[in-house]
Amino acid sequence: MPKVILQISYDIIPERREDYIVLAKEMKSYFTGTEQKNYSIYEQKGKKNSFVEEFVCGSMEEFESLEDNMTEGGEKLVERLNGFLKGGKAKYATLIEVASE
Repeated sequence: MPKVILQISYDIIPERREDYIVLAKEMKSYFTGTEQKNYSIYEQKGKKNSFVEEFVCGSMEEFESLEDNMTEGGEKLVERLNGFLKGGKAKYATLIEVASE
């Protein structure tokens, strides 16, 4: 089964950086601990305040369940994140592993 990666990219409001870093730590703890997801957050090199969240899923079914099975705790974190987004926008990319034969 091919892996599926969901990447969520966004810029944050520079003045909110310190608060965002606190939230990012909470999100990392929640999604990797409570939700048992393969989840990371990265800041883009050379582009301060530009971040990428990444979920690595072992299958298409696991990927599809990310949104379908979002808990109240996860929804609250996402709502808080929305208050940090520059322009209120995030970009989503879904990557599907190419199987080798």
